[in-house]
Amino acid sequence: MTTAADPHGPLLEQTGAFRGNALLLTGPARVGKLDVARAVAAQHNCQGARGMYGEACGTCPSCRALAAGAHPDLLLVEPRATTSTGKAARRKLIPIGAVLSGRDKAREYETHVFEFLEVRPTFNRRVVIVQGAEYLGPEAANALLKLVEEPPHGALFVFLAEDLRAVLPTIVSRSARLTVTPVSDPALERALLRAGQDPDAELVAFAAGRTGVLTDPDPVRGALQDARELTNALGESLLGALEAAEALEKRFDPAWHPETLRFTWRDQPPHVRARADTALTALQEALEAYASPSLSFQVFALALRDAFGHA
Repeated sequence: MTTAADPHGPLLEQTGAFRGNALLLTGPARVGKLDVARAVAAQHNCQGARGMYGEACGTCPSCRALAAGAHPDLLLVEPRATTSTGKAARRKLIPIGAVLSGRDKAREYETHVFEFLEVRPTFNRRVVIVQGAEYLGPEAANALLKLVEEPPHGALFVFLAEDLRAVLPTIVSRSARLTVTPVSDPALERALLRAGQDPDAELVAFAAGRTGVLTDPDPVRGALQDARELTNALGESLLGALEAAEALEKRFDPAWHPETLRFTWRDQPPHVRARADTALTALQEALEAYASPSLSFQVFALALRDAFGHA
């Protein structure tokens, strides 16, 4: 739940006064769009006294339900993460099945937008957050249009996107647009301190103003350490590089390790960064194609040693 000290507080002044049907929040990955969207849902259902920026009180029954992740009036719609066979999806997509239960043949979504909005709100306003509006397929977007134009029971749609140009014009034209921007490093440091976390310089520098990085900082710190260990091992020996790559394979998190590796290489000469980035891209493509992880990481280590001039 946000407070008056929240770095996105000024933005909440606008969202709290919004009485339309749809908001479109744009900004870089992990800049805090989802946090802002949840704060908007809290604002529009809060039953207590508002804060300095109009943010929700954080203590009423609605706010407590949201904090517990069990708010009856909030639905989060995201791109499917796996295929019908259980493998990671190669292409992000929010299909029409997310909107209409009758079109969800593989039962990929527990709750569908149409059915969710048929029910009257428990508190004040049902809110549908669409995480990744640029991944709405044309069928899904068209199915949403009537709901966005005439939402049942005054529901609110909050669309989130990294790239406004990738969002279908039919969604853009029906939404009020707001930009979620990175915040200052001191604001990030204060947020970490409020959460009881050490505002270490490396984590703050990696976050680069993106509050979403701080939602769960421990995996980020672990990925930064893994990136340092692999990079340091490259110049020690071939065996050391291969062992470090094997260790990384066991812990590899596609959500964090690619970015932390590139961050660790940020001070290298441009030609080194370019070759290392090419090696990393090849690794990601091999993993997405379900190639042997063990072999893929070995090839990655050899390519990195070559990029860093250790071959």
